Amino acid sequence: MSRRRLTPSISAAAALTLAAGLGVTALLFSAVSRLEYDKMALSFQQRAGLRATALHKGLDDAVEVLTVTRQLFATIEPVTREQFRVFTAPLLARYPFIQAFNFHRILTHAQRPAFEAELRRQFPGYAMMEMRAGKLVPVQQRPTYLVVDYLEPLRGNEAALGMDVTPNRFSLAALEQALLSGKSTATALLTLAQETTRQRGFVIVAPVYRLGAPTASVAQRRAALVGDTAAVVRATELVHKIMDGAGLLGDGQIELSVYASATADPQQLIYRSGQARAAAAPGLALPRWLMFDYRDTREQRFTAAGRPWLVRAVALPRPFLDDHAGSLSTLLGGILFTLLTTAFVQTLAQRSRRVQRLVDERTADLKLSNERLSADVRARQRTERALQESEKRFRRLLALSSDWYWEQDAQYRFTNITSGFSDNSQMPMERFIGLTRWDNNREMRESDWGRAHIATVQAHLPFADLEYAMQDRHGELRWFNINGEPLFDEKGDFKGYRGTGSEITERKLSEQRIHHIAHHDVLTGLPNRALLRERLSQATDYADQGGAPLWVLLIDLDRFKFVNDSLGHKAGDALLKTVAERLQSGLRESDTVARLSGDEFVAILSQRPDEALSTDIVQRLMDKVAQPVTLEGKELFVTCSIGVAVYPAPDGAQQNLIEQADIAMYSAKKLGRNAFQFYAPAMNEAAQERMRIESALRNALEREEFVLHYQPQLDLKSGQIVGMEALLRWQHPELGTVAPSRFIALAEETGLIVPIGAWAMRTACAQNRAWQDAGLGPLRIAVNLSARQFGEADLVSAIAAVLADTGLAPSCLELELTESLFMNDINLAVSQLHAMKALGVQLSIDDFGTGYSSFSYLRRFPIDVLKIDRTFVNDIANDADDAAIVASIITLAHNLKLRVIAEGVETEAQLDYLRRHGCDEMQGYYFSRPLPPDQFEQMLRQGLRLAPAPALPQPRLVTR
Repeated sequence: MSRRRLTPSISAAAALTLAAGLGVTALLFSAVSRLEYDKMALSFQQRAGLRATALHKGLDDAVEVLTVTRQLFATIEPVTREQFRVFTAPLLARYPFIQAFNFHRILTHAQRPAFEAELRRQFPGYAMMEMRAGKLVPVQQRPTYLVVDYLEPLRGNEAALGMDVTPNRFSLAALEQALLSGKSTATALLTLAQETTRQRGFVIVAPVYRLGAPTASVAQRRAALVGDTAAVVRATELVHKIMDGAGLLGDGQIELSVYASATADPQQLIYRSGQARAAAAPGLALPRWLMFDYRDTREQRFTAAGRPWLVRAVALPRPFLDDHAGSLSTLLGGILFTLLTTAFVQTLAQRSRRVQRLVDERTADLKLSNERLSADVRARQRTERALQESEKRFRRLLALSSDWYWEQDAQYRFTNITSGFSDNSQMPMERFIGLTRWDNNREMRESDWGRAHIATVQAHLPFADLEYAMQDRHGELRWFNINGEPLFDEKGDFKGYRGTGSEITERKLSEQRIHHIAHHDVLTGLPNRALLRERLSQATDYADQGGAPLWVLLIDLDRFKFVNDSLGHKAGDALLKTVAERLQSGLRESDTVARLSGDEFVAILSQRPDEALSTDIVQRLMDKVAQPVTLEGKELFVTCSIGVAVYPAPDGAQQNLIEQADIAMYSAKKLGRNAFQFYAPAMNEAAQERMRIESALRNALEREEFVLHYQPQLDLKSGQIVGMEALLRWQHPELGTVAPSRFIALAEETGLIVPIGAWAMRTACAQNRAWQDAGLGPLRIAVNLSARQFGEADLVSAIAAVLADTGLAPSCLELELTESLFMNDINLAVSQLHAMKALGVQLSIDDFGTGYSSFSYLRRFPIDVLKIDRTFVNDIANDADDAAIVASIITLAHNLKLRVIAEGVETEAQLDYLRRHGCDEMQGYYFSRPLPPDQFEQMLRQGLRLAPAPALPQPRLVTR
């Protein structure tokens, strides 16, 4: 037997150990390196900050030196040249970075001769000069001069003595800034003319004022200004002295740059120490702590001597090992430990491979033994194959079998049925042995499917999936599925049948339940829309054949939404089930009632010979539904509206019965609900008109087809116009002027009244404000609020927004509400009305007396006005009852401190009656019909009013 030699190779475990160790080492190295770099960054930021702070303080000290010099002029007047020399000599010695001190005196042209004469006595041959094109030339004549009067040290600077620095824009700009701020100010960086090394510097300027003069404001400082004292500073030497004084010059790891500006402008560079490092070559974008050398820059800006300064510090390279000993030790130690661990794991893997080799050798020996056993097994398999052939016939029968196996003889009588039949079907086997299948199920001889099965077996043909039902010993119906095949002997003679059977009752019941669910409403159990169409088709076919009419009723519950909203959907579902039961009990068994959708039901009534169709059946259904219902412990009375469509139509036209019944039902709703209506062709025209109006209404607002007309409201005592009611009008390009009665209710039903009402309120308020701005008086505008608007959650905020946008005073807006508007939820109405009243608007009850007329809510609601409906005003001159009602309303309103407006005043008699009983205001055709804005404005400008004297024979319109 050959032996395989092991070839050296690294195992997977050793490779995994090596990778994991190197990965952990890399993570530790990165963490330690990051700590090292954070430490370096903190040290660098601290050192850079010390230098910026020291420079800031040094510049402040230089400014302080000049401030001390200015104090000389603030304490002595006048300061002599000798005093100036003695005072500045020690300062020049102490601060070598100051090149010179000088004093600039302001001279007028009139003072110039005396000033030049005085200097010639001290310095013979003197003349005032100025610098022009780099040369000293005689001074040009100016109104004022800024002359160098004192200069220390004088030696070497004699040429500057008496020079006019007015042309020097840097000095003048610094002096101007010092005047504005009241503090010493430095000039921009410039080259010092007296500096032999061409070192750059700057001049710090401090204004000098007359002794004792006020200097609190800029104007006072300008008036007191007599000149300025200045210090010429060597910039580089100043920075060097500051850094040296703070002991900050010895750090070779920082490159320090100082700029006399807010940015790193090379032209404003005044100092640099250290050597800039060459830019690193582009490489991988690594984290800062993984880069070979440390890189960092810090910039700090501050303001000194009235100018911005920038200190920029750059970290310079340093030996790598000085700062990275810890991370390198971690890296080397981790690599060494990883290699040792990997070697140990590799040793264990090699040992395991040697063991595996021995196992493979033993396995080969066993394989040889197995091959010898296989020959014996094959011989045994040949024997078993013969047995399998004998079992093939039985296996085929088992493949057909489900629950039991059965056999029949040549006369189709059962000779054998296995016990599974009795166990599953609950039927005794002796009931079937010796009998045919149709002997136990007589329906087979009478039905088409049974006769077809008998013909199949008599033709000696196989059959499959024969399904039929029988009653078991308990009288319950059970379903069976049977499969069978004929038997023939060696000569081909028919010997009988054999087959299998299954009990499928559960499956059949499930199919029936599914079919019921598919055709019935889940909640009520009534036929649904699909089964309704099938029943309606059958009913119309029967009516066509027999000539008897049928009725289709569409039944809709009144105010069902109120039940859902107030008691919840659970109560609504209970109500629907109750109504469904009542409708079924109120109809005959031959009639059909189905649930169409929501709270809509459909009933199909066919005429019978013993009972003709009549309205009594419809009324009986309505009475059934109207019986009280107890839901959630509360007794409710729910009514319904019914539309009836008759088939066939009297005019023989084609019909959509459910649609016609729906149109008739809608007509019944318009009658006030709890009513029924038979369909008539005119109803369809009304429905189409409604659809046409609704379609046009949805675009009317966008197309600006709405307009407002205004009907004046007049004070009955003075006859003056005190307000107007805004009334909506619709000018349609095709339909013409659409009456409000044709579209207001539809807009309310569809919800379009909300945006339309918002437009009307905004337009009316804007128009009222425009009339007030035109000087036509503080009028009150009345705007109607619909029920849908009153129910909006943001109504109060919307009203406030309209008042704010139009600028109309809240007291000039009156909101009209009908009594039925807030009867569903009194508490909510009280809260809503008080919120509206808090805006400052006025509230009125429109059409008072036609609704609930509950006096209790008049005490709870913050109402200002009652409007008497026109139906009471019409007959107050002829009908004593109406006259008494009107008088009672006026008395009631006045007792409650409410104002009263009468609507629909059209005759003089009506006006007289209202005045006699103290009515406050009126509106109506007696004075004016509603007018477009331009005509109403013309009426206001003409000053039209009612004649104040009620005794006039013709109280028509007069001019004021």
